[in-house]
Formats: sequence, C-alpha cells, structure tokens
Amino acid sequence: MCCWSFLFVAFLPALILQAIDTRFGAALAVQCVVVAHAGGGLARVLTDTSVRLVAFGFWLFSYVWLGLAPLAMLATDTYPLEYRTGETTAFAAAALTELGLLAYSAGSALAARRRGGRSVVFEPLLSRRLAPLPVLLLCGLSLLLAIMLIPGQEGGLRAFFTSRQALRQSGAEADTAHALRIWALAVPAFWAMVALLHVPRLATGDRLLRAVRWILLPVLLTLNVIVNNPISRPRFWAGTVLVVLLFSWRRFSTPRAFRIAAAAIATVVLFAFPYSDYFRYDERESVQVVALAEQFNTNMDYDAFQQMQTGIDYVQENGFSPSAVLGVALFMVPRSLWPDKPPTTGIELAQYAGYDFYNLSAPLWIESYLWGGAPCVVAVFCLLGAAGRRMDDIRERLRDRPSTLAVLLVPAFAFYQLVFLRGSLMAIIGPLLLLLTVPLLITTRAARPYRIPSPVRPPAAMGHATVPGHRRHP
Repeated sequence: MCCWSFLFVAFLPALILQAIDTRFGAALAVQCVVVAHAGGGLARVLTDTSVRLVAFGFWLFSYVWLGLAPLAMLATDTYPLEYRTGETTAFAAAALTELGLLAYSAGSALAARRRGGRSVVFEPLLSRRLAPLPVLLLCGLSLLLAIMLIPGQEGGLRAFFTSRQALRQSGAEADTAHALRIWALAVPAFWAMVALLHVPRLATGDRLLRAVRWILLPVLLTLNVIVNNPISRPRFWAGTVLVVLLFSWRRFSTPRAFRIAAAAIATVVLFAFPYSDYFRYDERESVQVVALAEQFNTNMDYDAFQQMQTGIDYVQENGFSPSAVLGVALFMVPRSLWPDKPPTTGIELAQYAGYDFYNLSAPLWIESYLWGGAPCVVAVFCLLGAAGRRMDDIRERLRDRPSTLAVLLVPAFAFYQLVFLRGSLMAIIGPLLLLLTVPLLITTRAARPYRIPSPVRPPAAMGHATVPGHRRHP
C-alpha cells in the first residue's frame, strides 16, 4: 500500500511537475488534493484482499483524466482546446471533482458496512446463470444479423476495416441509423462469444453442446474480429471486449492475478493510451513519443477537465438544465417526435465554446452539475459508489461460479465505465443499455437463490450425553 501510494500520490505527480514551469495557485492546490485522493483510492484497490473491478475502473479514470491531466494543465495554463476560463472557474472545477470523489467514497463506505446484508436489487440479478438454449439462440441471431447487415453497409466488409477518420469524412459515423446497425452487430456478437465460452454443462450430458461450441467458436471469433476490431471501433469499446475476456477467465478471478493484471492495465492507460489511436486516421505518421505532461496538455483525449470548466461557465450564464435528465432517460424518443429534446451535453458545451467540432466529452461530474448543482453531484456519486461496491462484493462471493451473470456483467460495466464517466451520457446510454440487457436475455434465475453464508459461530461447549435410564454422575 505504501509503495503504490508513493507511486501515485508522490512520484508520478512530481515527474509531471518537475518537467514544467509550475504556476502555483489555489486551483492547483485543490487539484493536488484530487490527485492524492484518486491516487490513494487506486492504490487501495490494487492492494485489496478482494477483487474490486468496478472500483478499479472508477479510480483509474479519476486518477488519469481528472487527476494527473488537470494537474499538468493547471501548472502550465496550457489546455488541448481553445476555450479559456479564469482562475475562479478552474478552482470551481477542481473543487467539483473532489466533491464527486468524496461522495463516491462515502457511498462505497456505506455499502461496505452492509457487506453481510442481502441486496434485493443486485443479488438476484447477478446470481442468474447462463442457460444453454438462449445462448445458442443468441449465437444464431448474431450470425443472422451479420449475414443481413454486413453486406448492406456502404463498402461491405471493407467498411469494418476503414479508419474512423474516413468514416467521419463520409458521414457514416454521424449517421444515427448506421451507428445503431453497428452496435446491433457488435454487442450481440461479443456476448455470444463470451457466453459460449462460459455456458455451463448440462446435467444430462453435454456431448452435443460441446460439438456445437467447437463449431461456433471459430465463427464467432472471426465475426468479432470483423465487428469489434480497434480500427473502426472506439478504443474504449475494443478495450472493454479484451478486458472482459481476460477477467471472465477463472484464472484471473483471484486477488493476486487481479492485482497483476490491473497494474498492467493502469500502466498501459497511463503511458500507451495516447498512442493507441494509431488506426484512427488514414494517413498514419510515425509515432512521436513525448513527455507525459505534454500529452496531457495537447491531446484532445484529455479534454474532460477543460469541458468541466466550460460547463461551469455555461451554468453561470444560462443556469441549470434539469430537463437534461429527461433527455438521458428518454434517449430512445426521436427528435422528430420531441422537437425540444435536450441536446447532447458534449455538443452543447462545444457550441457554447464556439468550436466547429463536437466530438468532445462531458464527464459525469459536469453532467450531474448541470442538472441541479452540487447536491445532484453528491447524490449521483454517492449512489454510484454504493452500487459499485455492492456489485464488486457480490462478484467476489460468486467468483467460483463461472457461469453466473456476476462473473460476466460486472467486468463489462467496470471497464465500459470509463466511457460512462467520460460522457456524454446521451451519446453512450444506448450502447451501455444494450451491453447490460443482452446478458439478461441469455440467463435464467438460479434454481436455488444464493444466500450469504452466516458468520461462523464457535461451537458450544459440549458435555457428556446422559444415557436414558441412568443417573448422571457429577
């Protein structure tokens, strides 16, 4: 714990600050508190005696995107986007970040105190088991969708190996119908492959099931290479696919294996993530390795903190937008039927800042702040912390049951959580809902509800048994 805390709280921040001309102020002081809080939370997860995937995803995003990156920006007053704010707004953004972290920690701590209690929401849900017949039906549906939709795409099969830059220039990436078709292919194909790997054996023998599995697995693997590759799909989604395959494997369900894998993932996100957009563009230049602080200051992947500053200025000028919650909840309603439907927060902030490009983030911190200020931020992150802790605890208890929903769904949410936290919510809520609901359709309620074992009590002192008809001697 001391070693990890030193690395995250002292060494890496010092490595960033020593390479630049630091401009110290009130906002930077609060940001140092944010770095210490997020770094301490990440270190605690990496040294826990249990596997906490949801907590790992949250603290990893908080530490990198809202910890180290803003630290470099505030120290140099250099940002990846053009919009600039004053010291007061920067201080408010750093304080808002810390408020969300405190609320998340409080919610997680409250849920941890009830660790022995049964969750009426998550326990029955995550205890569901994969059912062979629905899994096979999903495999068939995935292949049928591939046969129907892949040839119909503009460019056919080749379009799935086209860079996102080319898709954006052709207008395909901004086409809602095109995006829905791609997600309708990607998510079922992914879950069909994962479920087929973990489907339980039949009590009456599984010779036929094993034969079907060996036939379908190569086909589904090929399909996933086509529809879930990192060339045409976002890096966060391609990473989620790989990480779920890794952590759903039983060998990586132990705390020791989790710590090793999580440390490797944190290293990759810190040092390799900025260069992972190599396939995004048609004209690929040679990779130029630069200092970590320079990456944070210039790469638009780290626009989260600057977008929070933009959102705070937006609220000061236009007030809060409580109706934006309805836009997220009713995201499926088309704008043709709802002309006054709230816009996507990232796009709205980009328009407010005067940008001519709209593919920007809107972190959950500023999303919830736009709904109703600091109280909404506290409520949202307290609930998120409690839910995340409950999910982690239930998965830990069910980790020896590889065919339960907990073993599959918790890793999926944990790592797609990076997209959820980055926002905008209205842009990602559809894929997130699809990611979480498809597994429910291929699982069935456990035959015997899982019950939390009661604490072991010491055996009572046992005396000599009295033989009927005989007097017991003292």
